Amino acid sequence: MNKIQLGLHRSLSRRTFLRAAGAGIALPLLDAMMPAFAKESAQAKIPRRMVCIQTNMGIMPQFFFPEKAGRDFALPAYLQKLETHRNRMTVFSGVSLPGVTGGHAAEKCFLTGTPHPDRGGFRNWVSLDQLAAEHIGSATRYPSLPLAMVSDGSPTLSYTRSGAPIPAEKSPRRLFQKLFMQGKASEVAANVEALRQGRSMLDFVGDQSQRLNRTLSKNDQQRMDEYYTTVRELEKRLHSSEEWEYRPKPVVRATAPNDIDDTKEFVAKTRLMFDVMKLAIETDSTRIISLFIDTTVIHNITHHGNRPEAVAELRAKEEAQFGALNDFLTALEGTKEEGQSLLDRTQVLYGTPMGSANSHSNVNLPAMIAGGGYRHGQHLAFDKLNNYPLSNLYVTMLQRMGIEVGEFALSKSTMRGLEMA
Repeated sequence: MNKIQLGLHRSLSRRTFLRAAGAGIALPLLDAMMPAFAKESAQAKIPRRMVCIQTNMGIMPQFFFPEKAGRDFALPAYLQKLETHRNRMTVFSGVSLPGVTGGHAAEKCFLTGTPHPDRGGFRNWVSLDQLAAEHIGSATRYPSLPLAMVSDGSPTLSYTRSGAPIPAEKSPRRLFQKLFMQGKASEVAANVEALRQGRSMLDFVGDQSQRLNRTLSKNDQQRMDEYYTTVRELEKRLHSSEEWEYRPKPVVRATAPNDIDDTKEFVAKTRLMFDVMKLAIETDSTRIISLFIDTTVIHNITHHGNRPEAVAELRAKEEAQFGALNDFLTALEGTKEEGQSLLDRTQVLYGTPMGSANSHSNVNLPAMIAGGGYRHGQHLAFDKLNNYPLSNLYVTMLQRMGIEVGEFALSKSTMRGLEMA
């Protein structure tokens, strides 16, 4: 048996001990473990949150990317809108999602990293937000909130393990009502019955899959085992949702916003959604949000061809987007939770699937992350020709949520240079 010596002034994590011993045994609570336990316990109590935002038409890179790497860099035009949060954000250049090609087709893969969405027979993978929701979603009323600012269609950033798109809520008003308007007793009963019917169907599917499993090859049995595990995990989430139906919804002083129907006012509509998102985070109604911002209304000027008048018009539109993002970050920073700001506990990813809509490029993607408790205030510049995987950032984000993963999509490493505070 391995001997593990404990120094008099060193703390020992139980997790570290078990990994070193290589045995699944129950240990007594040792004095040497106490400091480590205290730290782990305090960290476990901190609610970590994730907000993922994509604007789908790209942004003009010359107004986003800093010229100098490191911490002592001048803020370009778009980042000047976020100047008050300079030390709470990290900007990336020279990053992309490996194998994700196809111009506009890449927008469905921003949070999945699934390669070649432009090819026939494409099937998406699980998205970053939904993988996080699988692990921590039951801690809140809503495991995740897939949202979209779009005039028509049904785009989403969120995909299940089977690659199925999850419908996104497009109305800030309906989102507010969903979060904070308490339904009548009859409505609650109907919702619970619907959830129970869903669980009954999953029981039936599970029983059928177990019978089928006996006739399959070992490889197919393994696939069916993975499927069955997914079914049971979904059943647990449905059970959790049923319990939440009986709990009162949080009360807020704000009133439900009035939706804006004018498609040209996409920035104003985004601001409304940001306001409700902040309330959702503040009330701990969810800890995971994805937001698809459709800027198709300005698609024609994204193909500006470097015409001065078109560049000026597009710049004004895109600067307004960063102004709205700044107000959202400011709202999170100004709201305190147990002595920390919500921004300290919420990592906000902002990016686009196209490096330049003018050329439909899917490399050198403009991307940044704010908040979340990282050592920020830097520009991480990677090779603009041989890009660094943006999906490495997703591994880091999952680990920051307390999820023990070592890979995501095609990435098998964390984001180099981004450290936790």
